[in-house]
Amino acid sequence: MQVVHGWATRYAPWVGLVSILGTAQDALAGDYEGSPQVAEFVGEMTRDYGFAGEQLMGVFREAERKQSILDAISKPAERVKQWNEYRPMFITDARIARGVDFWRQHEAVLARAEKEYGVPAQVIVSIIGVETFFGRNTGNFRVIDALSTLGFDYPPRAEFFRKELREFLLLAREEQVDPLTLKGSYAGAMGLPQFMPSSFRAYAVDFDGDGHINIWTNPDDAIGSVASYFKLHGWVAGEPVVSRADVRGEQVDEGLTTGIEPTKTVGELRALGWSSHDALRDDMPVTAFRLEGDNGSEYWMGLKNFYAITRYNRSVMYAMAVHQLSEQLVQARGVK
Repeated sequence: MQVVHGWATRYAPWVGLVSILGTAQDALAGDYEGSPQVAEFVGEMTRDYGFAGEQLMGVFREAERKQSILDAISKPAERVKQWNEYRPMFITDARIARGVDFWRQHEAVLARAEKEYGVPAQVIVSIIGVETFFGRNTGNFRVIDALSTLGFDYPPRAEFFRKELREFLLLAREEQVDPLTLKGSYAGAMGLPQFMPSSFRAYAVDFDGDGHINIWTNPDDAIGSVASYFKLHGWVAGEPVVSRADVRGEQVDEGLTTGIEPTKTVGELRALGWSSHDALRDDMPVTAFRLEGDNGSEYWMGLKNFYAITRYNRSVMYAMAVHQLSEQLVQARGVK
C-alpha cells in the first residue's frame, strides 16, 4: 500500500492530490469524462465531505470502465453446490498446510488478537485462508475501477456500489493513500480479509500501531481487523459455533430455518424431533439447517458464533467451511 505523505486529513480537501495525478488540465479524458452521474457524485462528495471537486474529477479521469467486471457480476449464477461439493473447495491439504504456516509465522499477533477480541486464532486464520488463500488471491482490479464501473454502469446495484465508492474515497483520504493504486476483487473487496470499503471504515484496525491501516500487505492489521469485525458482530469468547443434531419423525423439516437468522429455539426443534449432541438450553436461539454430505443428510444447529460468521458472508455453507477449516487447523497444528 502506497502511503502518500502530506495528504489532507479527514473532512478537508485533498490538498496535494493534484501533485499525484497531475493537474486537471493535463489529465487525459477517461471513460467517465463528461458523465452526468459522475458529476453529480463529485458534487455530493464536495458538498457533503469537503473534497476538492476538480481534484476528485482528476481521479475519475483516470478511472476505467471494465467490461470484464460487468460480465463477472452479470453472469447467471452457477448451480448451487451441495455441501459435499462445496466443502472440498476450501478444506484441502494445501490450505491446511499453508494455514498452519501462517499461524506459526504470526503466532504472537494472533494470540494478542485472541486475547483482545476473544476470537480464536484458528478462526481468524481460517477466514483469511478461505477469503484469499492467505494473500495469494486478493484481486487484480483497481478498486476505483471496480466501484466506478459498478456504481455508474450496473443499474441493479448502482446505489450500493456508489455508497461503497464514497466509503472508498473517504478511507483513501483518511489513510493518506493514492486511490488509484489500491487493488481488490471485481466487486471492490480488498486485502487479505477482503473487506468492502464500508467494512474497512467500520471495523478495520491499526493493529501494529504504525498510524495506518493496511489490510493489503500488513498481516498484523488484517488479523486485528478480522478479530475486530467478529467481536463487533457478536462473537462470544469461549462459546461453541455449531452443534450436530440427530433427527427423527415426520416433522423434522418443519424445524429448518428459512434464511440464516437464528429464528428457532432449541426447545421448538426438540418438539419437532431434533436432539442436539450437546447440552443446549431450550430457550437458545439457533439457525437450523440441513447439509448434503458424503454420507447423506446432516442436520445442524448454528449458535450465536455461527451467526457471527455469516455476517461475513450470508451463507451457511461458507460459515461451516470456515468453522471446519478452523478445526482442521487446530488438529494439524496440535493445539488443544
